[in-house]
Amino acid sequence: MAEILLSLTIIGVVAAITLPSLTGNINERTWNTQRKALYARFSQAIALMPSLNGYGTLRESTDSAGSTSIEDTAAETFVTSGLSKVLKINNICDNEHLEDCGLPSRITTLDASQISTPTKMSELNSKMTSVNVADWISSGAYLTYDTIDTKAAAFETANGESILVFYNPSCQADMQETGRYYVQTKLCATFIYDLNGNKGPNTVNKDVGIISVIYPTDSVVVAPYPHAQNASTSVSYDDSAAACTAQDSEYRVPNKYELMSMFSAQKLYGLSASSGYNTSSLAQIQYSTLAWRIAFVAGTMEPHPKTHGYALRCVKR
Repeated sequence: MAEILLSLTIIGVVAAITLPSLTGNINERTWNTQRKALYARFSQAIALMPSLNGYGTLRESTDSAGSTSIEDTAAETFVTSGLSKVLKINNICDNEHLEDCGLPSRITTLDASQISTPTKMSELNSKMTSVNVADWISSGAYLTYDTIDTKAAAFETANGESILVFYNPSCQADMQETGRYYVQTKLCATFIYDLNGNKGPNTVNKDVGIISVIYPTDSVVVAPYPHAQNASTSVSYDDSAAACTAQDSEYRVPNKYELMSMFSAQKLYGLSASSGYNTSSLAQIQYSTLAWRIAFVAGTMEPHPKTHGYALRCVKR
């Protein structure tokens, strides 16, 4: 009897030690499978839409007393009149009732901070709606960008995911730019998804993530999965790939579209608002091959010599 009790005790201790790890691994695999399936459905749905801009009302007006108000149904209309035609949606929630679509009230970010679930674009990244910073390249000049701070809407998919929608009805097409431009103008929609609603853990890179859509036509859909920490605070283009591999062999340098998505959700990823970040994308300008990077201080995509050093946040393959 003593030997049986001792054996049961040992089994119990081993189970207590290994069960959380096993459960965590199962959850990680489940979330990874769900994440890939959701991305595939979104990619197929967006490809069926003729254009992603122009949905909804977005007007600023001033009454006789001088008070300014914005009529903003853009995100909600984008879902009801556009996305719901190409994606199976069970429930749509306006900005006043986001919790009715199963969204959590708080999200744990990639750097382990906790924030209230964003309800408008500026709460995801203030530079998405307003920029006014000194230009360190052109002395005395300023980088400025201003647009209406759009409200989020939400919906639940037929598969049970809760989706928060941030929408730009004035997003612009790819102009084959060869110089600096604001990435804010190219981002049509950013979606925060929660794979299991408010059940938890409500944590970025677990059950919570981002999908972004860039350009209103010939759209690019990305769902970056960034590392929790920078691989470097200053590394050249040519050394970036090796820096990602050294940090983790499963990670690589983000392309410019993935980094645009990460910029739009800067608060969720804990990325420095004052850094410039490397991409893997190149620009052929006249006879020079330059590297695209994003200055997070303003949201500008800029071509730079490949030898220049900038911060690097790698993404999972």
